[in-house]
Amino acid sequence: MNQPVQSEINRLVHRLKQDQSADGSWNYPFDTGITADAYMIILLKILDMEDTPLIEALVKRIESKQTENGSWKLFQDEKDGNVTVTIEAYYGLLFSGLRNKNHPHMRKAKQFILSKGGIKQAKMLTKMMLTVTGQYQWPRIFPIPLEVVLLPPTFFVSIYDLSVYGRVNMIPLLLLGHKKFQITTPDTPSLKDLFQTREDSSEGQVWEEYRTEEYRSFFSKLQTGVKTLIGYPDYLHSLALDSTKRFMLDRLEPDGTLYNYFGSTFFMIFALLSIGYSKRDPVILKAIAGLKGMACSIEGHTHIQFTTPHVWNTSLISYALQEAGMPFKDKAVKAANQYLLSRQHYMYGDWLINNPDAIPGGWGFSDLNTMNPDVDDTTASLRALAKQLQAKPDNRDSWQRGVAFTISMQNDDGGFPAFERNNDHKWLQLLPIEGSKYLLTDPSTADLTGRTLEFLGNYTNMKKPEEVSKRAVDWLLEDQKRDGSWYGRWGICYLYGTWSALTGMKAAGQATGHPSIQKALTWLKKIQNEDGGWGESCYSDIKQRYIPLGTSTLTHTAWAVDALISASEKPTAEIEKGIAYLIRAGQQESWTNDYPAGQGMADFLYIHYHSYRYIYPLLALSHYNKKFLET
Repeated sequence: MNQPVQSEINRLVHRLKQDQSADGSWNYPFDTGITADAYMIILLKILDMEDTPLIEALVKRIESKQTENGSWKLFQDEKDGNVTVTIEAYYGLLFSGLRNKNHPHMRKAKQFILSKGGIKQAKMLTKMMLTVTGQYQWPRIFPIPLEVVLLPPTFFVSIYDLSVYGRVNMIPLLLLGHKKFQITTPDTPSLKDLFQTREDSSEGQVWEEYRTEEYRSFFSKLQTGVKTLIGYPDYLHSLALDSTKRFMLDRLEPDGTLYNYFGSTFFMIFALLSIGYSKRDPVILKAIAGLKGMACSIEGHTHIQFTTPHVWNTSLISYALQEAGMPFKDKAVKAANQYLLSRQHYMYGDWLINNPDAIPGGWGFSDLNTMNPDVDDTTASLRALAKQLQAKPDNRDSWQRGVAFTISMQNDDGGFPAFERNNDHKWLQLLPIEGSKYLLTDPSTADLTGRTLEFLGNYTNMKKPEEVSKRAVDWLLEDQKRDGSWYGRWGICYLYGTWSALTGMKAAGQATGHPSIQKALTWLKKIQNEDGGWGESCYSDIKQRYIPLGTSTLTHTAWAVDALISASEKPTAEIEKGIAYLIRAGQQESWTNDYPAGQGMADFLYIHYHSYRYIYPLLALSHYNKKFLET
């Protein structure tokens, strides 16, 4: 036994058990910066909902994140600052009524925004928020015809071509654009002084991304599709309005939010106002309560999460505790797994359209997901539940439903998506929307494919997964980058994808001597830092190539070490140095502990999972212990 390794494992296990909630879950924060905090202030003020304590708390959190030059950042090593986030923070603070433009920190924020080109440099979704709240005019060539919601999934273009995340955000925006809806209050601040010139505020300048040939071609396609609909225009229009409303209301989760996403719920509330709902309608009041329910506390500050990560946290932690040697009958694991079993899905969702033969059985990401499962949370939950479900015949149905759902989600190309199979329409990437490749599409990705392979290889003994795994391995071999790495869609970034792909291929039986695995191992060893750790910048996501952070992080190091362990027969120098880093840095406080390890949208939304600093070091140390130290 290696005492330092075991001591660190024990410390991490103790910390995780200490932080478990009464219902068996873990509610470590899903930290996405200040965007939702600012939007929540704006929403409450627009709806005339005075919640002074909440607004004051959100103002304090937003201000705590401002940098010396007046900006706000998406991630710590972002050069200068981020103009979009700074605009959101500035607007939210003004809307609160607790800060004005003469405040020294506000003047610095304004100077930064103007130095970066002014308000027109905001990203598209931020522009949409600013437009709805009266700061811009809607573009003339918007909206897309509302009747597109009536086009069936079998048509050459329909709303179901969008990823589920893109769809639930775009449908409310489609209605808002159609209505050209705007709402202001007597206290709505003006942002006219953030335009550098009078011309900048013109519709053509603000919405110049909609003036591209690609967008005109897309717009023309949709108009052609709408013309094929049979019926009187007035009737079709009425039907489209009703269909749009029903789309939103039919996807409300038990807390009243739209798929448990902050952004889609935010725009849905305005969309409902645009068709005559009152500010005090029960649907809107419940949605607001649901958004408030996404609040969490981080270092004494209140943060509004984009969603709640309970299922994801709990599945990963239950699995990590069991890998550390804790039996599934342990009180903490048992409580966690009972929570997970209560969150398995039994409702059909949009995934049925591209996967009509499957039955529900997956898991979603957040505490109250009931109809929007994803492959990642499904395999993560099944890993955590594997020993318990396989030991008790009365739980076998839950296991079989979960495994069957996972296998059914494999794309025709052999890889695995997040939410919906075969939903990767390349033409959507031509639209003038930042991050459209991953916002509007749901392609096979190395991280999803690798982890699904790891699950199938280590936890199932059925014959069919062998065929599934072969196709998935073939997809990974094709997807590998020239330097030996893989790009991971939902994490940062190439370290994440490479860890997932390597551990998955090894679980599927791929030989360590395979050129693909050797190439990946060489890449990992090459980018190890002098201190024994690894660290990758969020710029990797933006630049679409590996960019080192310049320092090490616990999470990145754990991924790299775990990948090396999976493909090594004995401890290597690189593994030993990585393990030493995890033990040494585990109890130290560093800005790198707060560095985002997850991504939502490139150059727009990054995620700091507060649970990762415990989960992944525990997994890497436990795998090291089991493979090299236990006799």
